[in-house]
Amino acid sequence: MIRKDRRLTKTGDFAILRRNGQSWSDNILVLRTRPNNLGVSRVGFSVSSRIGNAVIRNKVKRKLREAVRQSAVQEGWDLILIARKGAASAGFDALSSSVDDLLKCANLRTG
Repeated sequence: MIRKDRRLTKTGDFAILRRNGQSWSDNILVLRTRPNNLGVSRVGFSVSSRIGNAVIRNKVKRKLREAVRQSAVQEGWDLILIARKGAASAGFDALSSSVDDLLKCANLRTG
């Protein structure tokens, strides 16, 4: 579980990140980042209805939350992980690897 103070939940926060953030992507996910000057990193997830029904979207979000929880993310950043169509059929290992690779590309992985 990701603590409440480490989650992005407000629509305005998502909008600012989408408008002003840097992005990296692969065939499963898109990562958007922006420094937040808060001392903690906050993560949000976006899984649209194009991915599948509510059950599939919630499964993808649960897998992404766990993948981020297991990753070592630098402090002081806002992140959004946006699922692409391939995320619905991807297993946990593929999603976790994708998260790690994108964090590495963005230089946000510690360790």
